[in-house]
Amino acid sequence: MTDLQRHPTAALDVPALVARARAAAGPDGSLPVGDVVTWDTFPFEPDGLRLRELDDPVVPEPQRSDEDAGTCARCARPDERFAWTDDAWRVSAPDSVSVPSVILDRRAHGDLGDLDDEAAADLGRMIVRVERALAAVPGVGRVHVQRWGDGNGHLHVFFSARPAGMLQLRGLVMPLWTLHLPALPDDEWAAIVASVVARLDAGRT
Repeated sequence: MTDLQRHPTAALDVPALVARARAAAGPDGSLPVGDVVTWDTFPFEPDGLRLRELDDPVVPEPQRSDEDAGTCARCARPDERFAWTDDAWRVSAPDSVSVPSVILDRRAHGDLGDLDDEAAADLGRMIVRVERALAAVPGVGRVHVQRWGDGNGHLHVFFSARPAGMLQLRGLVMPLWTLHLPALPDDEWAAIVASVVARLDAGRT
């Protein structure tokens, strides 16, 4: 008997999860702030910081943007808007960033769970290629790879380079830091993008 057969009704009980959280909340309805505020990497001073009150779950969830291929803005974006493309993938570079950051899009419409085994393997290879290209830039300490998936129905993966030595930007707090750091100079960012593109071109098969 497989694990799936042993647990045919396994499910996440969302109402119970919310109830437990609310039971742990204080008189104002907000949860206590966790240990994350004690981390050296946490970007905000903890004094006066509090979590928002937990909202009721929204079911069914609102539709994300670009769910349908026929109206998908990511599909419609021309190759000229991307820094690098091939037959299956496209890499874009935002105009302004606080740390080197690029986005990998699958050319074909669909989300992560829509990939067949061959496309999934190809995604793995591309993630490694883009990570290596960004990690090779002098001054990069580590490359973070993120896929969120809550706002858009077309698969895209984010790559963000942590500057070497900036240990406060380690781990899950880096996206918060990047929202508050000043933008890289245009010429510096353009040179980094050109370097990433050159390395991706060198890896073409």
